[in-house]
Amino acid sequence: MTTKSSAQAGEMAKAYDPSTVEQRIYRMWEEGGHFKPRADADGKPFTIIMPPPNVTGELHQGHALTATIQDILVRWQRMKGVPTLYLPGVDHAGIATQNVVERELGKQGVTRHDLGREKFEEAVWEWVNKYRHIISDQHRRLGASCDWDRETFTLDPAIRRAVRTTFCNLYKDGLIYRGERLINWCPRCQTALSDLEVDHSEVQGNLWYLRYPILKDGSDTEVEPGEYITVATTRPETMVGDTAVAINPASERWQRYAGRRVLLPIVNRPIPVLEDEAVELGFGTGALKITPGHDFNDFEIAQRHNLPIINAMGPDGRLTDAAGMYEGVDRFEARDAIVKHLESEGLLEKIEEYATSIGHCDRCGTIVEPLVSTQWFVRMEPLAKEALRAVRRNRIRIVPDRFYSVYFNWMENIRDWCISRQLWWGHRIPVWYCSNGHQFAAIDDPSACPECEDTGIEQDPDV
Repeated sequence: MTTKSSAQAGEMAKAYDPSTVEQRIYRMWEEGGHFKPRADADGKPFTIIMPPPNVTGELHQGHALTATIQDILVRWQRMKGVPTLYLPGVDHAGIATQNVVERELGKQGVTRHDLGREKFEEAVWEWVNKYRHIISDQHRRLGASCDWDRETFTLDPAIRRAVRTTFCNLYKDGLIYRGERLINWCPRCQTALSDLEVDHSEVQGNLWYLRYPILKDGSDTEVEPGEYITVATTRPETMVGDTAVAINPASERWQRYAGRRVLLPIVNRPIPVLEDEAVELGFGTGALKITPGHDFNDFEIAQRHNLPIINAMGPDGRLTDAAGMYEGVDRFEARDAIVKHLESEGLLEKIEEYATSIGHCDRCGTIVEPLVSTQWFVRMEPLAKEALRAVRRNRIRIVPDRFYSVYFNWMENIRDWCISRQLWWGHRIPVWYCSNGHQFAAIDDPSACPECEDTGIEQDPDV
């Protein structure tokens, strides 16, 4: 005979309560070492390195999705008896984490500059120590079968040393260099950005048609009455940094002005009219203002023709002394002011609506500016050749096959990679400078310059 109490004990709950079951089972799995790969010298291991989530806060649904997919693959291989490792980790996420902590400090009316670099790093570490453990606990609650004894943070001492060692090896081989090049710049974050850190979106803007007066031969100031080259631009505020006007050699409209000079409006500076096949006949008027300090295509044209480079805009997004009367004016305020100025002088031909792609900082949403800056770069061409060779010789497979063409196009057209950032949080560039002008890279913090034994050394401030 079944008693009432025993019948109740055997009844199935009307609703499943995961909190009473899953944590207990997961603890049993973890304490039993079921997520650790077993040693098998003859077996081919299966490993997934978790793409480390940024330590900017708690996980979201996207993390849950990818962790679940990865865990399914890991568990399937483990069930088949394959030596299996799911390696967990968390990313220090330089610019993203710095922005988050700066926003938190801002709520207290404090900036990172108020704190200084050392105190600011302490504030970031407080944030990291809090959210790193939250992220690990969330992955456990998702059931991710990770080997938690191997959990890694991208600023752990071993990782720091690995990064420094890699940097120094590349530096020694001439594959890392410091140079002045055109880079993506965020005026709000005050740092360089890689191409992958720039989000592009199409917006409806304007195309301004500007008239550049033709100079009389031999004169730097006197113009030919009624003679102009008209250029079309989406960014009239950058015109103060123009160093040439380029036309296509096949241009019938402007060919007669090849080799002449124009007087750059606003700043009244003579600049040459040159020929270059990169100029698209079908864009605008077929004449292109060359602003090498603020446009990647213009920078390449300037390199071919040995043109000077002028920074018309500073790191804060305000025009420089190259802008004359508009020095110190915000870039977008300067745009409106310069257009009105040109219109008053009869040098604004027309304005057309134009859809254009605008780059934004993927961390703060600010419109990014191409800017000439001294940064650290990796020479990508020799590395890309090796990467192409590895895929073409089937040492690396790409799944699905349709992405082979994407990979080849990327590698065959790759540019040198800007790796430095003007941040306080991250792997600091392991390069030092002494008071005698020497520069050297080191894995371990040095006490003196290896060339002259000068102890007055300073580390590069970038990360």
